Formats: sequence, structure tokens, C-alpha cells
Amino acid sequence: MTTSQRPAVRGVTHMVSSGHYLATAAGYRILEDGGNAIDAGVAAGIVLGVTLPQWVSFGGVAPVMIYDADCGEVATVSGLGRWPEAATLEAIINRTNGSLPSPILRCVTPAAPDAWLTSLERFGTMPFEQVVAPALEICRDGFVVQGTLAHFLPEMEPLMETSPGLRNLLKPNNELLTEGELLKQPQLAETFGRLIDAEKASDGSGRESGIRAARDSFYRGDIASEISSFVQAQDGLLSYGDLANFTVAIEPPVTGRFGDLTINACGAWCQGPALVETLQILNGFDLAALGHNSADYIHVVVEAIKLAFADRHYFIGDPEFVPVPLEGLLSPSYAEQRQSEIDLVHANPEMPPPGDPFAHQAEPRGNWPTPAIPESAIAPIPEDTSYICVVDRWGNAFSATPSDAYQNYIPELGFGISSRGSQSWLDPDHPAVLAPNKRPRLTPNPAMAFRDRKLFLTFGTPGLDVQVQAMTQLLANITVFDLNPQEAVEAPRFASYSFPLTGMNGRYEPGLLRCESGIGKKTIDDLSARGHQVKDWGDRNYLAGGLCAIQIDSDRGTLTAGADFRRDCYAMGR
Repeated sequence: MTTSQRPAVRGVTHMVSSGHYLATAAGYRILEDGGNAIDAGVAAGIVLGVTLPQWVSFGGVAPVMIYDADCGEVATVSGLGRWPEAATLEAIINRTNGSLPSPILRCVTPAAPDAWLTSLERFGTMPFEQVVAPALEICRDGFVVQGTLAHFLPEMEPLMETSPGLRNLLKPNNELLTEGELLKQPQLAETFGRLIDAEKASDGSGRESGIRAARDSFYRGDIASEISSFVQAQDGLLSYGDLANFTVAIEPPVTGRFGDLTINACGAWCQGPALVETLQILNGFDLAALGHNSADYIHVVVEAIKLAFADRHYFIGDPEFVPVPLEGLLSPSYAEQRQSEIDLVHANPEMPPPGDPFAHQAEPRGNWPTPAIPESAIAPIPEDTSYICVVDRWGNAFSATPSDAYQNYIPELGFGISSRGSQSWLDPDHPAVLAPNKRPRLTPNPAMAFRDRKLFLTFGTPGLDVQVQAMTQLLANITVFDLNPQEAVEAPRFASYSFPLTGMNGRYEPGLLRCESGIGKKTIDDLSARGHQVKDWGDRNYLAGGLCAIQIDSDRGTLTAGADFRRDCYAMGR
């Protein structure tokens, strides 16, 4: 019998699960005050940028997925910034000699504020002032440094050396904050206050116009001027015009099938399509018969991931710039073809070649370039990102994966500007190569699953290229192996690194498979015998993600949440 160290959180009214207990408490407070899932999700998401500054920034990215129960539709909000107009490939290569650009040089437009405010304006019910109140209070009054923040603060010291404002914030009296001390962020509180003032001063009438005024004050007012001045003073490329012209998009999700579920993910500006493709490839196998976390099961899942991530490498990029063959990649017939390429006995020793999705869609291949595969290399894996999901009493749902840390910290504003340009490529033949106004191919990708057109699960995780892999395992744990969400997030995990990881650093370790020790020695030995290069991940490793999920039982009218203690995740509901 599978057990969990934490009990699942169960309720009948509303539920929040997020990457930090204060964010969860903020979302719950909004729900108790009568707000809907979007109000609560935005409140919690903004708090994540206050309490997990090593992983999330108010000036970062925030892809969002929203389910509107009244109309039964899912919308995605593309909370991802764009490269500046001046950021040509030639300009970046010339200034860096082809190496990784500095954080200020890889700035993209900060998208999270627009994502939060647009979500609130279009789908929420509360004014910004009410929704941001928990974050503003935490900034003003402080919160206790502990958990992952306490652990990672020493690793942020190099950033402090080049950022006096950040050093003053995190090293008051020239001593680095340690566990148990208070972190106050008065500059960020002041920025929130300026947005509230803009909302109140709106000459329009109604909630929506006030939120739009707050949004415009960030992107077209004094804050935009201060951001562009800061960046350009450090020889960066982001300009006031880039900010003034920026807007997120509201789009339908990409969808596919896993068993009797319909999976919803964000579009090809992120790795959402890879989640759908992986799950559809796995439809061809009797996963239950293989056995939970058996060598047979892990082998099949890993080989499916390799196939989907090969297609990600060769075909996925900003669809406004690249004619991504989504119809083919997400077609059941293509999944069946890729299934047939899995050897049940031997592991592929490297990333497999791409498939031919063009044969499974109406649009022809055309002159599709072939990106290079980087040489095997080991580079540091950056850690950032968190996650939030909410379900309210009316059946609405919110799922978001905010990210970006304290890099490019602007002391007068109290937040850092997204350096997510690092997830672009410098190879001119790569679909995610950088270009002016182009979006990087983002790793954060929130998701939802539906059964018989009814919301069944909202779920996501941080973890860079591990996100899709952890989310796949979570979904199988719940739907194939009948674990509740808490059991599902606590179950031992594994992840392949046998493909070029996202971004410019070119990390690629052919054949590498990391397994948490709970997988068991016998299973790991079996996997090694099949050709997987297995490395021990320890007991429960934060690099395996920080899954949060809420499962909806429409027949019983109940909600069940899981929150991953590999990080600071907590769930709350009633």
C-alpha cells in the first residue's frame, strides 16, 4: 500500500496548492474573501515573487492557464517576454564572442506583470489593490527566511557583488541574511503602491479600466522609463519602446489525449507541446501492466521522453516566427509512429533523430533547416521557477508557472528583470534561435486535464527540462496507478538528460538518467543493463521538481490537493 509522509489536503469548496506556504495562504485568503480562482491565483503568484526571490521575480515570466467554468473553455496567457528590437543574432554574437550573454544583455521584456494584470482584468472579479494586498503586506512587514531561500542565499552572493542594491537588501549590516531572520522589501512594496495609485487614478469607470491603468503605468509610464534607463545604463538592449509595445496574448491551449483524459498545455512558445506528445506516445503501452516505477515502466517512459524532446529540439520555437508543425506533432498517427521506434530491451544511447511530423499534417515540410546537436557538455544547471494552482467554489481553475530570479535587480523598484533570453539558441538553424521581438522557447508550462469535458486535474512544477518529465509521472501516478495527488507527488522520480537542455549553455549528457534512490537498487541495476547511464539523485532531490496539483472529483463534489516537500510547497483548502 502506497503511503505519503504528508496527508492529502481535501475539501469541498475551494483549494490552493503552490510553491510557498505564504503564497498558498494568500490565495486562500482571497478565496475566503469571495474572490474566484483567478483572483486567488494572481495573488499567490505575486507572493511567490516576494517569498522565493531566488526563483521568481515580479519582473519575470508567468505563463498562465485559466479554465472558465461558465463557458467551459480554457485560455492560456503567454506570460513570456520578447527580445528587444535591437537584439539581432549578429549583435549578440559580436558582443559575446558566441558565449552566454550577461544577464543584462539577455534581458527580455518583463511579462509577469502583464500576465497577472491581464488575467485579473479579463477573468478575475477583484481590483488589483485587493489582490496584491497580501504581497504588499509581506514586503512591508517582512517574512522569515527559511527553507530553500535560506539554502540558496549564499549562492546569490556573486549577483550581489555586481548589484549594490541587491547586496544592501540581502546583506544588511554587511551580513548575509540567515535562516530565521526577516527579509523586508520596502522598494517592491512601493512599486506595488505606485500601481495601486494608478489604478485608483484611472479616469475610466469600473474595475477593468483601473487594472488596465495599473498595467499601462508599468509598461508606458514612469516605471517603464526607470526600467529602460537601468538596463541601458548597463549597456543592455531593452528600451522604453520595447516595453511600450509589449503585450501578452490570450490563446487557446494545445491539446491531446492520454487515456480517457484531454490534456491542455500552452503553445509552442514553451515546451507544452512536448508534454502532450510524450503522453500520446505513452498511450501505446499498457503502463499499468508494466508496474509502477518498474524497470520496464521507467524504460518506456524515458524512451518516449527522448523521442518527444528530440522533436522539441528540432521543431519547437515561437510560432509567430517559425511554422511549427503542431498538427503533425500532436496527431495520434504520429504518436503511433514514434511508439514503434521504442526498443523495449535497449536504451537509445543518445537523443534519437527527429521524426517526420509533416507527413501527418496538411502543411508541407518546405525548406525546414536542421539545427546542430551540441557536443556533449556539462554546464551548471540554473535553478528557478515555482508553480501555483487554484480551484474555486464555482469550478473555475487557475494554473501558472512564474519564474526568473533576482538577476538584473533594480533597487529603486525592488524586482529583477527577466533574463529569459538564456533559453534562446545562437544556432541560426535552430527554431528557437534569438531574433528581435521573438520569444525564447520557455520551459515553464502549466497544464490542466479534463475527463468527459469536466475538469479533472490542474498541475505543474518548476524544474526546467525536468518539468515535462515530472508532470508525466504525476499524471500516470494518479490516473494509471490510482495514487492520490499527495502520494503522486511524493513518489520517487526519474529524469532523462539525454538531449540538449534548453538554452545557450549547451548542456548535453547522452544516455544520462537520474533516479531518486527510492526507485530501488534492483530496478536501477536493470535499467543500467539496458544501457541507461544511471546516476543516483539521492532520496528526494529538489531538481526533480516541486509538483503541485489539485484533483477534482465531479461525482463526489470533492477536491484533493498535493504539494511537493522537495521544495517549499504547501496546499490549503476547505
